Amino acid sequence: MTTLLSVEHLSKVFTLGGGLFKPGRELVALNDISLTVEAGETLAIVGESGCGKTTLGRCIIKAQPVSEGKVFYHPKDGQKVELTELDKRAIKPWRRDIRMIFQDPMSSLNPNMRVFDLVAEPLRVHRICKGRELEDRVISTLGKVGIPADAIGRYPHAFSGGQRQRIGIARALVLDPKLVIADEAVSALDVSIQAQVLNLLDDLKREFGLTYIFISHDLGVVNYIADRVMVMYLGHVVETAPTEQLFERPRHPYSEMLLEALPIADPTRRKGQNKELRGEIPYLGNRPIGCPFHTRCRYAQDKCRAEKPALRPINGTAQMAACHFAETLELKGAYEAPQKVFA
Repeated sequence: MTTLLSVEHLSKVFTLGGGLFKPGRELVALNDISLTVEAGETLAIVGESGCGKTTLGRCIIKAQPVSEGKVFYHPKDGQKVELTELDKRAIKPWRRDIRMIFQDPMSSLNPNMRVFDLVAEPLRVHRICKGRELEDRVISTLGKVGIPADAIGRYPHAFSGGQRQRIGIARALVLDPKLVIADEAVSALDVSIQAQVLNLLDDLKREFGLTYIFISHDLGVVNYIADRVMVMYLGHVVETAPTEQLFERPRHPYSEMLLEALPIADPTRRKGQNKELRGEIPYLGNRPIGCPFHTRCRYAQDKCRAEKPALRPINGTAQMAACHFAETLELKGAYEAPQKVFA
């Protein structure tokens, strides 16, 4: 496998309030995040709202500045570009290779622009083509996502939610990127439309050799599309694993909780019974000492309240977890055998 993107010790701190004589409050949205994305894979980033997954995606594309750490893009073997040190002009060429699909297409698509202009805009900004060549490329890209050529003169409000998301996908793909970051790309859609968009993303991945970072809170969706999963909680990475391993046997109690919340049509296929999760997500400005999850963890011990566990490989496998007892806890997965929810 060839590394396409790597993130090293990335942190993001937001400062709220404050004034001339009063310091602001610091909220740590991301805490020492490191990851790699291999060419051709789909890495899913999962967690509850507020865990920092969207902020991470925006920091990777430099839509938000990082507080600490580095993001490296590897366009080809032997080449390594540090995106975090580039200014607005220097990073522009690399924005062609790394694109983002946003959660709400109605807010990310300008309602006053026709579909043709929405998809053509990246080509014009990067001065890739114009005239008939530009028109052909826009129509061809829209066709690949299922939007007919006779719709290019319409405005976003004239389309359904699923069609608008397809337009957003076309806008991301028109520059022939290598890496696409999909931020909750199907969460606002009905389940049947979710399946269509997920199948489309899967087909486009095979056709164009794309690499995805797929941000989601829905493990059912993640099970369908992801090769590998990274679980986040309160701005920390608490577990990473190949998708099948995570579903069969999670190594962090938070991952177990997320899997227990996944609805299964046949309850006889679930391992064990649902258990209530204690407490609520702590306020970012008042993080727990020790393990960030210990205030809600049913397995927490004194060590968890005093010492933060490191993210480490478990028993020499590709699975990593930040839990003091990851090797010994018998945590339960969601299925006897992982199933593709939308297959």
